[in-house]
Amino acid sequence: MLLIFPPLAKACEPPAGITRIAGFLRANGHECSLWDANLAGQIYLLESTQSPTDTWSKRAWKNIRKNLEALRSPALYRNRARYQRAVRDVNRVLTQSSKDSDVHVSLADFQDANYSPHQSKDLLLAAQEYQRNIFFPFYDKHLPPLLKDYDREWLGISLNYLSQAIPAFALSGYIKAKFPSIKIIIGGGLVTSWLRSPEWRTPFTKLFDKLIDGQGEFPLLQLLDKKQISAPKHSPPEYTGLPLNKYMAPGLILPYSASTGCYWNKCAFCPEKAEGNPYSRPSSEQCMNDLFSLVKTFKPALVHLLDNAIAPALMRHLIQTPIGANWYGFARVTSELSKPEFCRALKKSGCVMLKLGIESGSQNVLDAMEKGINLELVEQSLKALYLAGIASYVYLLFGTPSESITEARQTLKFTSRNARFITFLNLAVFNLPRNSKEAETLPLKEFSNGDLGLYSDFHHPRNWDRKAVRNFLANEFKTNPSIRPILQRDPPFFTSNHAALLLTAP
Repeated sequence: MLLIFPPLAKACEPPAGITRIAGFLRANGHECSLWDANLAGQIYLLESTQSPTDTWSKRAWKNIRKNLEALRSPALYRNRARYQRAVRDVNRVLTQSSKDSDVHVSLADFQDANYSPHQSKDLLLAAQEYQRNIFFPFYDKHLPPLLKDYDREWLGISLNYLSQAIPAFALSGYIKAKFPSIKIIIGGGLVTSWLRSPEWRTPFTKLFDKLIDGQGEFPLLQLLDKKQISAPKHSPPEYTGLPLNKYMAPGLILPYSASTGCYWNKCAFCPEKAEGNPYSRPSSEQCMNDLFSLVKTFKPALVHLLDNAIAPALMRHLIQTPIGANWYGFARVTSELSKPEFCRALKKSGCVMLKLGIESGSQNVLDAMEKGINLELVEQSLKALYLAGIASYVYLLFGTPSESITEARQTLKFTSRNARFITFLNLAVFNLPRNSKEAETLPLKEFSNGDLGLYSDFHHPRNWDRKAVRNFLANEFKTNPSIRPILQRDPPFFTSNHAALLLTAP
């Protein structure tokens, strides 16, 4: 079976979904191959872009191979100015590949003015008109050799992000037109969100032979194995077959999921909760065995733990038996993180950065969101992590129904007060998940987001609409002299995926 990760997403580490499925299928007797069409497609565009005319683009185009190699070298990450210039130059060349079309492509996003990823009819049109897609020449060059001697019934596509939707549907349309005997399975995070919406009406039955929501390992095994294995074997992800030295990172970033769902699973307006994603994970011992095996085999520069929140039990195992590699991931602020000795031990285990969804500097807002954290504990944790040498990547969310300008300014004061302990910041404007329970309590607005839209607009109960939030962020929050330097540290385009690399380059 061929598993494909389509354009476009950040191409700095192997795709987690298809590598996890590959390990599981191979352990249970089914051969499969992997194609990271996202990485290969971006490199194809970068190397096939014609010489531009303006000064910046010409310089970036001339140095594209040099800059790509630099992004794969630790030396670049020791010089922040050189790093930012190289990333922006690579992105400049990528944008030039579509400058004469209605498409905007970057290192982190894909938009086509002719099709909306929120409209099923537009996605079907993108599949029908696959030859118009900017990636069509790439597909037409590289996919036929992969499928020339393909003797499998099924082919899988992993669709996780909105930025992948249009290229993925064009790819599917191309496969249906050129290889009609092949059946296409599609799954991934975005597909899961569609299928778990009460408004889902299965508009893609002529394009896809099967759509899978949630984790794809067992459904795929049941599809491929008519014997219905009663006790399938566990296996860590399998990265063999991917061009591991070609990703835009100074060494392999190894993605690993130790759980699915969220062990807290109480936050208001959480998409995970709205979609009914259950929390599950293997034992910490099994996760540690996986990590030891993967680190020994692939010797990564960094391990990326993909969990919505790393379980405290797993953190304790990582402390007791370090895996021999630097690592980072998302964590909830818990009492452990407020203890200096625990944070120092976490640092010794290889932890270089934790991403923290703090969301607000107002306790009233946190309580209304049912975050289960208090600001005193947050401040203690930020300081303890800082003193231990662990970077923090703090996520703040503005415009929730319980917030107004008053609470937003409390967040500003909180962030300014703790600025020396915060390494990176991510600022987001609240989106109301269309199918969240809490959406039923708010007056909704007409929202032309399409039949596949994941979010709704609403009348804010405190008159704190998106325009007011953006004005506050632009004119007050981002201009604060203690906060501005934090925002300027954020890696362009790659953001948190490269942040830890800027701290650990040897």
